[in-house]
This record gives sequence, structure tokens and C-alpha cells, in this order.
Amino acid sequence: MIPVRGYAGETVAVLGLGRSGLAAARALREGGGTPVCWDDGAEGRARAESEGFTLRDLTRQGAYDDVSALIVSPGIPHLYPAPNKAIAAAWEAGMPVDNDIGLFFASFGSADWAQFDQPPRVVAVTGSNGKSTTAALIHHVLEHAGKPAQLAGNIGRGVFDIDPPQDGEVVVLELSSYQTELARALTPDIAVFTNLTPDHLDRHGGLGGYFAAKRRLFAEGAPDRCVIGVDEPEGRFLANQQSQGPADTRVIRVSSGTKLGGPGWCVFARKGFLSEYRKGKQVGSIDLRGIRGLPGAHNHQNACAAYAVCRSLGMGPNSIEAAFRDFEGLPHRSQIVAEQDGVTWVNDSKATNADSAAQALQAFDRIRWIAGGLGKDGGIASLAPHLSRVTKAYLIGHSARDFALQLGNTAHEICETMEMAVACAAADAEPGDTILLAPAAASFDQFPDFEKRGEAFMELVRARLTPAG
Repeated sequence: MIPVRGYAGETVAVLGLGRSGLAAARALREGGGTPVCWDDGAEGRARAESEGFTLRDLTRQGAYDDVSALIVSPGIPHLYPAPNKAIAAAWEAGMPVDNDIGLFFASFGSADWAQFDQPPRVVAVTGSNGKSTTAALIHHVLEHAGKPAQLAGNIGRGVFDIDPPQDGEVVVLELSSYQTELARALTPDIAVFTNLTPDHLDRHGGLGGYFAAKRRLFAEGAPDRCVIGVDEPEGRFLANQQSQGPADTRVIRVSSGTKLGGPGWCVFARKGFLSEYRKGKQVGSIDLRGIRGLPGAHNHQNACAAYAVCRSLGMGPNSIEAAFRDFEGLPHRSQIVAEQDGVTWVNDSKATNADSAAQALQAFDRIRWIAGGLGKDGGIASLAPHLSRVTKAYLIGHSARDFALQLGNTAHEICETMEMAVACAAADAEPGDTILLAPAAASFDQFPDFEKRGEAFMELVRARLTPAG
């Protein structure tokens, strides 16, 4: 555990008692503070009480009279679409509002580090798509090379649940916009921006607010190095804001599909090959085409970002490549479940919107596509340019018939359930086909979350086939 520093002997309010909220309360107590906790749900309050924390309704008059700060869990809106009542009450009381990420960065340093040959460092990864894979890939490369590393944040453990870092250790954090938008301290050594596509717009008041939340990771703490995907205008703007000129190697520009140049430092992937350039000369390359855990252009972008971070940490291209080839990918993200009789089964249940489904569709050919669920605004109309890769679609869930109307001439079958879709796709499949679960929809009509949806798909596949490798 990382104890919170700066609140010893003080009372601190904690709002939201899920994983991050309870971890923050424990860390506050470990650091000598007195947390008072509240959650709008009875289950969260019961969890806190079972650990001996004091409950206090933070919406009541006088709730903040003896409090020094309010710590808010990331899922609780503080501005859009409307502020939570407890947060509005804190504003009225003039109370500083922060979250666990802000507390973490303010508390991470320790006097013990004076004994280290190399102080621990933090790599923070944000962006719309690929941040989980990028963070996990960086962590994997470090561990593969025998370097001490921990993975936390929006993936793995909560930030306060990590172990006190060792000499030279790297802590890799995946950070969502919900986590970066409110944190009062954001001071990573290396900050990564993968890309930007519209998401969570109601929470951030539109695309500009969403990008502003991501941008804070770079603007608030001035990281020593920035790795920035420049395939969208927002990324190019951010890279320009952080750079002092074309040759400024503190900014590493990353692209998937575009050859980058100039006197600075860049990493890009084209036609399956990763290239690293510095001062206009190529200094490293990796053939990504045969790496099973990183299929498709979107994963090649993730590979470029992870490669740039690891090079910044002093690792050589050969060591990074060896780790890439050993990377199995993350569950529910272009995860190869099985291969049999020339047919490949892929679980991309994390593709919960059209943008992420588009990336999955571009990664494979001759696709038998299982899609549907609780559709989002616009449905799958934007996927029309990618439907030439789809041999047939098998539609499930609440949005099945709406999706069918947007498929044009693409062959399709309304299957309703995952069981029926898997059975029909298996019956139709021929050698060379990929059966891809990429729903382009939320899961909540039939499953509690995308993980359970992906697990159901894998169980059905494995009941039919011999698991891969």
C-alpha cells in the first residue's frame, strides 16, 4: 500500500466506496488521516462499515465543518451532466475536491528513495482506444526484461494498492478521462496519449471537454517525456503544445499508417512494420505482422506507443521485440480464443462502440461477424466502409434488427442470442474464415458487462473446439 501523505491528523471525506474509493480510504488511514465515507448505495456503505470506516452523509448541512478535503471516486460526475449533490455541497463549503489519482501523485515520493541508485518512475497512459493494451504491453516488456514493474490504475490494481516501489521500478498506470479530469496532481515521468475518438461526451460536456480531460495529464505536470499519437488533429495539437521545436526529442510522435519524419523522434507503423526514426535516420524496426497478440493497425499503434516508452526507459529494440512476440494480448481485446480446421475465433467483446468495432474489422479478412447488444447513437452506420471484409453478420441482442437495417447488401442473420450466433457461425464457417465477436454495442441488454459477454462467447467456443495452443 502507498500511504497518503499530507493529511495526518486531519479528517478527509471520501465519496464513492467502490474499488478506488475504499483503497483511498485505507491509504488515508494508513497515512494518519481520518476518513469519513459516503456512498449513495447501501452496498458501498456496508463495505466501508465492515472495514471500520465512519459513515457520514456528505449532502447534509454541516457535513464538511471539520473536513480538510473531499476525495471523489472517478465514476461520480462532478460537473456534467450535473454535479453530484455531495460535490455541490463541498463547493459551497469551499472544500478542495480531488480524487485518488491526485492523492497518489502527491503521495508517491518517499524519503526512502534517497537510498536508491535510481528513483522509481511513473508511466501514465491515456487516450480513447488502446490505453489498456498499451499499458499492459509496456508492463509486459519491462517484466520480460527482468525489470521491476507494477501495473495499476484503470487496469490491474488500484493506485494505492500497489507495493512500495523498489530501486529503479517503473509503475505503469492506465488513466481514463474520469481519472485525469479532477486530479489536482498529475506528475508522471512519461505521459502517453494514444488517440481520441468521441466517447463519454455527456460526462464531459462534449468532445472538447473530453479532450481537455485527457490533455490535463500533459498540461498539469510537465512530464519529462511525452509519447503522443498524432493520427487525429487533437494529437497533433497536443504534440505541438508540448514541443519546443521540430528537434525536441522530449516529444515522441507516434502513428499507425503514416510515415513520420523530421529532425525529432518518431515511431510509426506502416504495412505491418514498425520503424523508429531520430534526426531523420532510422534507428530501429520490428516486423509486427506475425505477432499474434498484436493483430491489426490499432494494435500496431499500441505497439508503437509502448515501444517509444520502453526506448525512453533505455531498452534496446531487440529486447522490446522479443517481449512483443511473447505478448498474448488482453482478454476481450482482439483475443484469439481458438484455431481449428482453418477457422480462427476472436473475442473482441471490448468493442462496445462503432469506432472500436471498426478497428477490429480492419484487423482481419473473411470475417463472420457477431455483433449487437444495446446499440449506441448512430448504430453501425459508420462501419459501411469496412463491411467488404464481412462475409456474413450474426446479430444478437436488443439492437439486432436495427443493425440489420444498416448492413446494406451484407449477408446477415438475426440470431438474438450468443448461443445461436456461435452455432450459426460455426455451421457456416470455412477454412480461412475468422469468426469475430466485435459487438459495436454495450452489453447491458443480455450481460452485466463486456467481460461477462466475452466469457460467454469463449465458453461456447471452447465447448465446440479444441482451445488454441
